[in-house]
Amino acid sequence: MPSSGPVYLDCNATTPVDPAVLDEVIHFMRDEYGNAGSRTHTYGQRAKERVNRAREEVAAGADAKPEEVIFTSGATESNNLAILGLEEHGRKTGKMHIVTTAIEHKAVLEPVERLVQRGFEATVLKPGHDGRVSADAIIEAVRPDTVLVSVMAANNETGAVQPVDDVARSLGDHDTYFHVDAAQAFGKVENVVSNKRIDMISISGHKLYAPKGIGALIVRRRGYRRVPLTPLLVGGGQERGLRPGTLPVPLIAGLGTAVSSAMKDQAARAARVAELRSGLVEALTPLNVRINGSLDDTLASTLNFSVPGVDGEAAILALKDVVAVSNGSACTSQSYEPSHVLEAMDLDDDTIHGAIRVSWSHLTEDPQWKILADRLSELRVQ
Repeated sequence: MPSSGPVYLDCNATTPVDPAVLDEVIHFMRDEYGNAGSRTHTYGQRAKERVNRAREEVAAGADAKPEEVIFTSGATESNNLAILGLEEHGRKTGKMHIVTTAIEHKAVLEPVERLVQRGFEATVLKPGHDGRVSADAIIEAVRPDTVLVSVMAANNETGAVQPVDDVARSLGDHDTYFHVDAAQAFGKVENVVSNKRIDMISISGHKLYAPKGIGALIVRRRGYRRVPLTPLLVGGGQERGLRPGTLPVPLIAGLGTAVSSAMKDQAARAARVAELRSGLVEALTPLNVRINGSLDDTLASTLNFSVPGVDGEAAILALKDVVAVSNGSACTSQSYEPSHVLEAMDLDDDTIHGAIRVSWSHLTEDPQWKILADRLSELRVQ
């Protein structure tokens, strides 16, 4: 998307809103502003119909059923509902063990830590140097008293795609519930969460060209059994009693359009982001950068790297008039603490402090990769 300022390359933090999505949101704000819970007039009925259609669109992205889609404010809320919502069930059944990974988003790690503080036990697995956690290690950590396994689909800092399909297949008929935070991969990686053994899937609209403030938790049934979640909020009974409150119809409509467009254009979008990555990798090659992760099994729209001898913060400042990039998760970057993801990968301190995350989309205009590389080269020799 053309702009007068630096090229925006922080799409893992948030994406631009797709023009078709924006049109849909404005339409349901300005023209079709009915409450989907109002049953006595056509405004409410049309709003309800659009919400139902959005459920179908979101469900199709995961090969799920529309009634399994619970709209939330985003992946953070979805993660909290999936994890904290199992507390009561865990206590009733005596299953108070959780398996997760050290590279999860804080929206998973902090709810897990809260349950640990309340008497649960957690096994937190580290990744390899490539940023991927072993599926075998995850399965080996599962015990008879494991109530939940939670593994992200793709890491927000390194782009490393995790083996969630392998985990799902290996879990088989084990009673434990399997949750996947798919915020970074949903609609981008083909069939990433289509395995029916994945019980819960968190998605976020603003990672997929929809507005901020909307997302979903897809909660699959096992036969006729629902995942025994206890709602975190009460007061209305919307969303099958799991998420009360007036439905934000414009945002839901935008999310539906965003998912539908992503599924339809998936191949073309994948080709475009791969083309952009090739240009970046080529420009960085003379600098002998350290790729924090791997170019294999990684989102084609993400590259996390360190330039030997260059501090990450200094590099970001030097590049600010050319590109807008970051050094990690937008949810924790304000603290300037070392990345918990890169630390879990056992990278050395210089590599961690030198890390730069570049993330783009199919909407990204052609960046001036050579200028980016030249600026980094200049910093290295200073």
